[in-house]
Amino acid sequence: MGRPSHVRVNEPLCAVSELSQGSATADYYALTHWAYLDELVFWGGSAGEGLILAPNAPIVDAAHRHGVPVLGNIFLPPTAYGGRLQWTRDLVQTDATGHHPLAAQLVALAAAYGFDGWFVNAETGGGNTALGAAVLGFVTELKSLAAARGQRVTWYDAMTVNGTVSWQGALNSQNQAFFQAADDMFVDFRWSASTLASSGTKAVQLGRSRYELWAGVDVESNGSDTSVDWDAMVPGGSAHLTSIGFYRPEWTRNHLPATRTPGDFHAADDRFWTGRSLDPSRPDGTDPWRAPAVSVADRSTVSAVPFASAFNTGHGLRWYEDGEVTSDTPWNHLGLQDRLPSRRWAVRTAGTRPAVTFDFADAWRGGSSVLVDGALDQPVVLELYATRLPITDRTVVELTYRTDAGNVDAELAVATAEPGSAGTAPPYTCLPVAAAAGWSTATVPLTGLAGTVHALGVRLTASDGPVRWRLGAIAVREEAGNPAAPADPRVTAADGGNLRLAWGAAPSAVRHYTLHRLLPDGTRRFLGATGQRAYFLTGLQPEQGETTARFEVRAVGELYTSSDPVTVTHTW
Repeated sequence: MGRPSHVRVNEPLCAVSELSQGSATADYYALTHWAYLDELVFWGGSAGEGLILAPNAPIVDAAHRHGVPVLGNIFLPPTAYGGRLQWTRDLVQTDATGHHPLAAQLVALAAAYGFDGWFVNAETGGGNTALGAAVLGFVTELKSLAAARGQRVTWYDAMTVNGTVSWQGALNSQNQAFFQAADDMFVDFRWSASTLASSGTKAVQLGRSRYELWAGVDVESNGSDTSVDWDAMVPGGSAHLTSIGFYRPEWTRNHLPATRTPGDFHAADDRFWTGRSLDPSRPDGTDPWRAPAVSVADRSTVSAVPFASAFNTGHGLRWYEDGEVTSDTPWNHLGLQDRLPSRRWAVRTAGTRPAVTFDFADAWRGGSSVLVDGALDQPVVLELYATRLPITDRTVVELTYRTDAGNVDAELAVATAEPGSAGTAPPYTCLPVAAAAGWSTATVPLTGLAGTVHALGVRLTASDGPVRWRLGAIAVREEAGNPAAPADPRVTAADGGNLRLAWGAAPSAVRHYTLHRLLPDGTRRFLGATGQRAYFLTGLQPEQGETTARFEVRAVGELYTSSDPVTVTHTW
């Protein structure tokens, strides 16, 4: 929220094999820094694996929850990598009416699966002017059809108007027709300071925004150690010349050893997106890596009540419910990721800054919590969310927290106005939170405050340290209540220990559905969760003496309250 429209970040991703409902490993590229992205391209495709890649459901759900559109990828590979020029001709063929049937099908596919358009990457050489004209006609129709469905088209700077592949590293006469046909263009990595400057000028001359040009930054090999001429794109202290287009930032996971943990990944990912200081409120001016937090204003989608988050990053070593382990199986499912704090981690203190991380050793719900670890020799305000939450005299905030070491007093920090100037802290009002042992949930009325909440955080003051303090969940609400239960649970397919369950939609708003197995001793084992209305279970076996397996499906609302269970059975 409050983000200048001309500051944009594009993130092509390497496609990672994943089921639509996640999988049983915590080793996953669980992107969480959505606040700095304007567009995500689900990157992938090859001559051997397929040319058209649609984003999977988990990444679309997580991106949309944070306000980020997701594009599928159309990849026509270079001939050196198996590309065939006939594939380009097949893509852009027309029917008897002169229309491009595959353009219509691509738009219909994006609409059916709920993503936001296409990244067109034509890199197969050997074409001619006639083919260039045919590709331009295809892109023009693709954009027209896409715009009618609220979708987008991004063009990659590879093919020129004469049909040859000649990466320009600029917007110029060789590719401006494609730029004009699309919503924006990813400028190849061959750019220089002078070509970006001329590209921005040409975009304005064409009646377009210079920020519809993504200056490509290839971070596949070196990540946050990549040498970049930042002043050519986003100079400090003056207007940006173009947007930034990161290529394959999943380096933050891939460069780590095979023994990597979720904590290792998030440490590297925070370094990439936030910078060496790991605090966007106090950037390190000597850091050669100009992290997005330094130059890109962050976005927040926290704009309506009720709102809740359990700081679930979308993967974990175990699954927790109300602070208890209900499955000890590692997992990932980005579609279950919560709306996460945007500026991580902004800490306001006159003393020593504590370490703040997502931690996977314990959680209230999902797989992670926020851990504050340090001496706390002065009071600390940990900023959590920029918001636009309208409040009334009935609005309350719930905090779920736990002190693992030291003595610490916690307060809810609420700001009902913007900061007085750029970079300064919001004008927080601090409201006390009762101390308690173990996991505890405190309900804090916003009595006396009115209007709109612009920021939420916590203020911690230690009376004995060092401190380890854990935040498990936050919720802003007026009324509490449970969602209605789903309907008609059933087994729709069975093959030994592999079952497909399905159910009807709950009649009220649903965050997701959870599935548990009810064991013969009366305990419940978490099996998975999904935003859809079907789930595939594999490798099930009967418990000792069990002839019939019992499964429970619950609807979970925005505040993490659960419906009554509906039960489905399967006879072994």
